[in-house]
Amino acid sequence: MKGYLYSRWDGSQEGYDLDAEAIFSEIQDDLLYHGDLNAAIRRLLQQGFRDRNGRDVAGLQELLEAIRERRRQEREQFDLGGVYSEIAAELEEIVAEEREALRELAERARDSGDERRQEVTEEAVAEREMQLGLLPDDLAGKVRGLSDYDFTSSAAREHFEELMERLRQEVVQSYLDQAAGALQNLGEPERERLRQALDRLNRMIEQREGGEELDPSFEDFMAEFGDFFPGAPASLDELLEQLAGRMAATSAMLASMTAGQRQQLQELMDELLRDMDLSWQVSRLGSNLRSLFPEAPWEQRVGLSGMEAPGLAEASDLFARLADLDQLERLLSGPPQPGALAEVDLARARELLGPDLTASLDELAKVAQRLEGAGLVETREGRLELTPRGLRRIGQRALRELFAGLSRDRFGSHEVLERGSGHERAEQTKPYELGDPFNLDIERTVRNAIAREASLLGGDATRSEDGHLRDEASRGEGRLGRAAGTVRASVRFPVRLQADDFEVEQTEHLNRCATVLLVDLSLSMPMRDNFLAAKRVAMALHSLISSQFPRDYLGIVGFSELAREIRPQELPGVMWDFVYGTNMQHAFLLARRMLSRETGTKQIVMITDGEPTAHLLEDGEVFFNYPPVRATVDATLAEVMRLTREGIRLNTFALDATGHLRSFVEKITELNRGRAFFTTPETLGDYVLVDFIENRRSMTSSRRRRPARRRLA
Repeated sequence: MKGYLYSRWDGSQEGYDLDAEAIFSEIQDDLLYHGDLNAAIRRLLQQGFRDRNGRDVAGLQELLEAIRERRRQEREQFDLGGVYSEIAAELEEIVAEEREALRELAERARDSGDERRQEVTEEAVAEREMQLGLLPDDLAGKVRGLSDYDFTSSAAREHFEELMERLRQEVVQSYLDQAAGALQNLGEPERERLRQALDRLNRMIEQREGGEELDPSFEDFMAEFGDFFPGAPASLDELLEQLAGRMAATSAMLASMTAGQRQQLQELMDELLRDMDLSWQVSRLGSNLRSLFPEAPWEQRVGLSGMEAPGLAEASDLFARLADLDQLERLLSGPPQPGALAEVDLARARELLGPDLTASLDELAKVAQRLEGAGLVETREGRLELTPRGLRRIGQRALRELFAGLSRDRFGSHEVLERGSGHERAEQTKPYELGDPFNLDIERTVRNAIAREASLLGGDATRSEDGHLRDEASRGEGRLGRAAGTVRASVRFPVRLQADDFEVEQTEHLNRCATVLLVDLSLSMPMRDNFLAAKRVAMALHSLISSQFPRDYLGIVGFSELAREIRPQELPGVMWDFVYGTNMQHAFLLARRMLSRETGTKQIVMITDGEPTAHLLEDGEVFFNYPPVRATVDATLAEVMRLTREGIRLNTFALDATGHLRSFVEKITELNRGRAFFTTPETLGDYVLVDFIENRRSMTSSRRRRPARRRLA
């Protein structure tokens, strides 16, 4: 179980204040404009954003710049030749210390005055000087020669032994990373344990490649030799990946040296491994890892231009950092996938980039997770898709933004209290009159007939002045059984109904409006920066109608060279068409067919920035010409006349209207008796939504002012 520790907030525990709503708000305009949810999230990850507290979350571009800057600093700090030079210089220093000790020994013998001592000493000094003079120039040969040399100087001997101990640890660390941390003193017991660990690890690799069961298991192996691998790998694959990265870094380090430096350093490392009896196991492990991870940078050459001379282990660390920086750069440079970011080793990233940028990387990795957790997006076939909740949220935000600048008191609720024809019961009844919908109330109709029969026979049930049954016994509150019980003794059955007995249910007005929104998707819309405003209005109108007027119908048609119906759930992904042509005629035709299936007041709302330049021919082919020709204009106006004959109002919202567009819009407005609005992208939403609501108000008001029907005797 997880444990949590709580403490009093003192102002220092600040973190990123990011939630799904804030993230979703950041991508909505991009999503509406480009119509691609995954691309919108990728651009958000690339650019970064600010949280609600104004704190910057660095984007991938900033992270990549930081990675490249860190790599530049690393390369300009070190000189790779210094690895070789430092060891060579230290060996020369040891030889110089020994030569100085030999010179002092010879001087003391001469100063003693003892000829025999002087002779013996000079012979011994000459022999050792010869041995030192015959030492090979290469590092490995010099190390072998000094290992067999009988030092005169105890200081030089101790210096050499300390160097060998340090080089042994650095060689082990360069190949096995942190394993040397468990070998502070590479005595024989520690070397033997390390040999056993490498042997068992190699056998485990070979067993798995051969399809055999691991012996020992990974858990048993870590229980016995885990102190050599303090990276706490959770599986054999993770351990091998760590070791492959380290060995590849050492291989790349050697590959980046000059041929002479590489040969000498490689021979020295082999000599030190043979000295520890580890050469075979390390070589075997390297061969196995190369087969398992061929994509690792085994022979990658890197140029360094600095002055600082690193040690052998430090040079391997440098190349491991450079390899990790390269890997992180590749991960962040490709098309950013939110799921891939979650695979980044944040602990390693913190070492490379620091805590602030790593915190931003962590936040970027959680973007998709937070959106999915809030139910705004979901993964389908490897891609993120909007959920119905996400679709509603986009419409609600668009609606909220468009209404933000408007006076709230301009709009009222959609409550309609007038009685009239419709389908919603009002829980009240009235005597039937000619022309009323025959929504017969059986109970009250039968009661009226019983009252009439009773009155003829002298019963106590009578009809009131307004035509309703008034039963003194039931006081108007009983149901049919009570009314019948009052007059049961004097009424004959079956009861015969007459026209005056009929009573019908009253219903509320269903002030229903059927609207088709026509959105121009021709290429001119994005070219004139009109597309985003039109799409935002479409989302807002859908949200308004679905939330406030659920009985209404909203259809959406996009048109360019051709027109097509768009389902509301497709709206966020709708894009402009990379074709020429504004086919209003086809859009009107399609809208008229959609409205023919609907009831209530019918209207078309068209948003466009161009004249009609295309129409359908009799054979169904599209004719296009710019500027518009007479045939296209006539075909469009003919469709407008059909709309008018079918009682469909056409309201046109013209964006950035030119003189020709203004004249055409005025012409179709005259023919249809609709309305025309000449507006801009900034005010389009205000015009469309205000007009829609005011139009529905006028419909309500006109029905309320309808004259009362005369009752027939």
